[in-house]
Amino acid sequence: MISGHPLLSSSESSSVVVHRRGASARNLPTFHSICPSVSFSSSTYDETETSCLKDQEEEGQETTLSAGATPRYPLEPLTSLACSASVLPSKQLFSSDARSSQQFSLECPTKNRGSRVSWGSMELHDNNNTCTSFDISGGSSVLQDKLSKSRRVRNKSVDFDENLLYAENPRLIYINDPRRTNDKYEFTGNEIRTSKYTLITFLPKNLFIQFHRVAYLYFLAIAALNQLPPLAVFGRTVSLFPLLFVLCVTAIKDGYEDWRRHRSDRNENNREALVLQFGEFQLKKWKKIRAGEVVKIHADETIPCDMVLLGTSDPSGLAYIQTMNLDGESNLKTRYARQETVSSVFEGCNISGLIRCEQPNRNIYEFTANMEFNGQKFPLSQSNIVLRGCQLKNTDWIIGVVVYAGQETKAMLNSAISPAKRSKLESYMNRETLWLSVFLLVMCSVVALGMGLWLNRHKDKLDTLPYYRKRYQVNGKDNGKTYRYYGIPMETFFSFLSSIIVFQIMIPISLYITMELVRLGQSYFMIEDKHMYDSSSGSRFQCRSLNINEDLGQIRYVFSDKTGTLTENKMEFRKASVCGKNFGSSNLTDDLQHEHNIRDAAGFRSRWKLKSEVSVDSSLFDLLHKDLVGDERIAAHEFFLTLAACNTVIPIVSQDTSSGHRSSESWEDVDTIEYQGESPDEQALVSAASAYGYTLFERTSGHIVIDINGNKLSVRKRMSVVIRFPDNSVKVLVKGADTTMLSILANDGERDDQIKRATQRHLIEYSSEGLRTLVVAARDLTDAELEQWQCRYEDASTSLIDRAAKLRQTAALVECNLNLLGATAIEDKLQDGVPEAIEALRQAGIKVWVLTGDKQETAISIGLSCKLLTADMQQIIINGNSEEDCRNLLADAKTKYGLQSSNRKKQNLESRKNSENGYLEIPDDTKSSSVPAVCAPLALIIDGNSLVYILEKDLESELFNIATSCRVVLCCRVAPLQKAGIVDLIKSRTDDMTLAIGDGANDVSMIQMADVGVGICGQEGRQAVMASDFAMGQFQFLKRLLLVHGHWNYQRVGYLVLYNFYRNAVFVLMLFWYILCTAFSTTSALTDWSSVFYSVIYTSIPTIVVGILDKDLSHRTLLQYPKLYGAGHRHEAYNMRLFWITMIDTLWQSLVLFYLPLYVYKESSIDIWSMGSLWTIAVVVLVNIHLAMDIQRWVFITHVAVWGSIIITYACMVVLDSIPIFPNYWTIYHLAKSPTYWLTILLITIVALLPRFVVKVVHQIFWPSDIQIAREAERLRAS
Repeated sequence: MISGHPLLSSSESSSVVVHRRGASARNLPTFHSICPSVSFSSSTYDETETSCLKDQEEEGQETTLSAGATPRYPLEPLTSLACSASVLPSKQLFSSDARSSQQFSLECPTKNRGSRVSWGSMELHDNNNTCTSFDISGGSSVLQDKLSKSRRVRNKSVDFDENLLYAENPRLIYINDPRRTNDKYEFTGNEIRTSKYTLITFLPKNLFIQFHRVAYLYFLAIAALNQLPPLAVFGRTVSLFPLLFVLCVTAIKDGYEDWRRHRSDRNENNREALVLQFGEFQLKKWKKIRAGEVVKIHADETIPCDMVLLGTSDPSGLAYIQTMNLDGESNLKTRYARQETVSSVFEGCNISGLIRCEQPNRNIYEFTANMEFNGQKFPLSQSNIVLRGCQLKNTDWIIGVVVYAGQETKAMLNSAISPAKRSKLESYMNRETLWLSVFLLVMCSVVALGMGLWLNRHKDKLDTLPYYRKRYQVNGKDNGKTYRYYGIPMETFFSFLSSIIVFQIMIPISLYITMELVRLGQSYFMIEDKHMYDSSSGSRFQCRSLNINEDLGQIRYVFSDKTGTLTENKMEFRKASVCGKNFGSSNLTDDLQHEHNIRDAAGFRSRWKLKSEVSVDSSLFDLLHKDLVGDERIAAHEFFLTLAACNTVIPIVSQDTSSGHRSSESWEDVDTIEYQGESPDEQALVSAASAYGYTLFERTSGHIVIDINGNKLSVRKRMSVVIRFPDNSVKVLVKGADTTMLSILANDGERDDQIKRATQRHLIEYSSEGLRTLVVAARDLTDAELEQWQCRYEDASTSLIDRAAKLRQTAALVECNLNLLGATAIEDKLQDGVPEAIEALRQAGIKVWVLTGDKQETAISIGLSCKLLTADMQQIIINGNSEEDCRNLLADAKTKYGLQSSNRKKQNLESRKNSENGYLEIPDDTKSSSVPAVCAPLALIIDGNSLVYILEKDLESELFNIATSCRVVLCCRVAPLQKAGIVDLIKSRTDDMTLAIGDGANDVSMIQMADVGVGICGQEGRQAVMASDFAMGQFQFLKRLLLVHGHWNYQRVGYLVLYNFYRNAVFVLMLFWYILCTAFSTTSALTDWSSVFYSVIYTSIPTIVVGILDKDLSHRTLLQYPKLYGAGHRHEAYNMRLFWITMIDTLWQSLVLFYLPLYVYKESSIDIWSMGSLWTIAVVVLVNIHLAMDIQRWVFITHVAVWGSIIITYACMVVLDSIPIFPNYWTIYHLAKSPTYWLTILLITIVALLPRFVVKVVHQIFWPSDIQIAREAERLRAS
């Protein structure tokens, strides 16, 4: 029902001690609490403790799930989500006036029980101060089996090792005996290592990792070929420079990062902790701690390893820990030491015993073990273990025994990084790179074939031709011998290899580095964008992945969580249905003074002040605090008692120095109370209970203390509580989701039916208003039922095999025939700007799907309020309870709305062609498609129960066809694995880009499954942020992220890739034309250094600057016209057509670049090195002017980069031509004196770029794109 913290029973007699104060209870039925003995809960999933599956919580179905972990039991009424309860048998039961006492024994006559249990569990003390405990998780039926059978979309990063403990293979930990524990040396030490390399392995391992890039292997092969004497086209050193430069830069970066890891590991391993040695605690380095040793931790210290608690500074064994380092959540969590061990620790006894626990696994939310201690055997659970990396808070000290150390700790087993994601544009780039490789092979083949034909034609003249020698022609012993001639076939082959070396930069190695630097710069400006800074939480935008910036400009589907993502996840108690009557609809008051008047009129005085005020309903307040009798009064009392008692909230009390609350002499000192909890729902409910006079103000391991109108009631804390009233009647109080609670209610008469029907009407009303609902119920228990449960419970709680299943069966004894008390309604407000953001995304052609754990009515209401759903939409609702039901519902929907299966590729093509049409589920021009047009927009609403059958069967394609034909898809009551399944449904069947956004641990699997994952820094911890690619404070920032930064990044990177292909290809083709004119000899007119510097120095800086700073449109225009985002859907910035156009343009420019200087200087006596110098300068000027023609936004740094690169090229040429040993010595000085030189460069630039200029002008005048039209509009507004 509702999961919570582990609970340990107290050694104190858990009695109900009521302290009388000035105000009487006013006919409040006094009652006893059965001692802190028993608590149990059952839940839809195997209960976890910390990270709440908040979507399930949203309706009170507050099941919990580990970060992105696969739930083992899907949603289902009662069988999958049974109610939780606490049974509190006590040795001594005191009356409310604390004057007399009675003693009750619940001991099973056949057993002498000494056991105790954990959170979400039943705990039962016997008369020997021991207790039994167990976890209860709600069973499931068909749904559980379905989900457990299939793991189709299970993600590796969130798939926990379900390493359940089997009795035949436990880990044995001998307390305070590490030598015996590890006698076989099978356990690791506590030294951890997160680094990749050592001094010995760094070089080979780093090179091995780097050469996973195929391009690096290509350039390594080129460099190796250039070392062979017959193929030494460039200098051997020069040919290695580009590859060595890239390898060294990457190695230095990796080495620095790993050095930081080594330093961190060293600091971590050398920290010290107190370890029990020779009867006293002594300091010991963390890395030397071993399994079985007893460790003592003080407040604010970090836990060095996974330890089972033996004792704490709190006599009841309670400890508070913070798990931020483990799961990112800042809320304090409770852990408990077993009472059996706590007493021994306080008495200073020799600590010894045996723990049988499961083998190390990654699940931080489960722990199964048994302990034998002082002749007793009792179970241990997740509530009894503290994990490495957590910090001890609000507790002076704890003592624990090490069960997992070092690399076997759960923190280290969960240290795997998120799966790497790759840009889609980069995958397209590899396709074009393959084409460039084909061009390269063709050119090399032409050169090799030409060389072979030329040699064959002149084979008789090879000894007499100028510039070519077949034999030595010198006096001496070498005269007449072969001079580097290997025959025509081998010469042809060597020519082919030499050509590969000469043309190597056709595959741009510099592109990889350029893209990384550009993405880094883009990320900087996204992070610094003040419009994406959340002032309320102080969080700014985060780029956690640098590989997929450009993917933000091509998103087609957005999969969003609801609670905390679309809504604030800050709950406010709004309405209540008590005994069939609705409260809060019109009588709520927000006026503090009026609220005090209500309290005064009711004779109510409180010493508690909530940190945040809660509105109250005067009529409900009167019902609780005036002298009334009857069933309604009792039901209302039990209703709020349940809200105050059934939770895991931690009260924090502080003195209020405000004089306003001390004005009345009749009032005692007023304390301010703040509630801190893992679930905002629980905080809202407990705050509401306090506002109505039921204030939870103390929590210990064995009980909680509630102030009821001045009476302090101590009861056992759990999601369900069992209390004994003065007349010895015992009641169990339960709260949970309506889907489970309504199915386990008793039906004893017409009045019960009336209350149930009225409550159901109220639930529907609340849900239609977007409120989150919870049902509260109770039932009477007999002593016989308690005894029966206790006997069966002990066996289940100590079982190491299928413990959860056995506990569920045991819990069913008391989780039935409940009497309905009422229902609560909590409001979760929409975040600012959500409706506007969703509407903008829809106009941009992005489909927004909401995947939530909310009930259907609530989800629809939120969908309407955030403009996801509109009144004119026709809703297709799929709520099936079997495979056949789902199949029929899908078929009916297809028939009713004229939807038919269509080819996936055709759908993708049509969607791309019509992305400008907004968000029509059926594009207007699909007459040729097999899908007929639908008049009204469609909205698909489907629940998690149906998805169990659909995703596991052959119905996926049917769901896909219907879903992609709808404008909106709303999935309700879905589990985390189902969220990932929905994302995978689109990702695997289309080429469209997907984005998932969420704020909780239950969104991790969805975030990691999508192409782009976005985490919201919200109220649910930071697990979603840690698993995401990007993180931000509010959903509304997604609009700017996609429409502005996504558009800019896509346009920049798309142009960057095409420009790099052009830049290198024009240089290579120029060399190719030269070789064709020099007898296919693979000689070069350019110096080796000029060839190397061309892509590394001469032309790289402008590319990087433009890739970071250029903006085709302003952010205002992009936000004003969201449809401009469709350019990314249509792949306007980068596609195969643009690639071929670029290559044709490149071919023309290379011809002009090579032949025009030849024509100009054909009558001159210019030498080949001077011509090479001219070509070098001309190609640099040409590619930079080409770039300048496409720049849309000129700023100072852009001018510096573009024109500065030309100046740098001249400077380098001057330096290289000033070195006497180079063959081009002094050539630049001779050329610069001639006006012909400068006119030739100008003529090359004009002639080469003229066709490109003409085509751009004509296209912009007659066939302008949306972006060009918007740009013209900007210029008109600016003028």
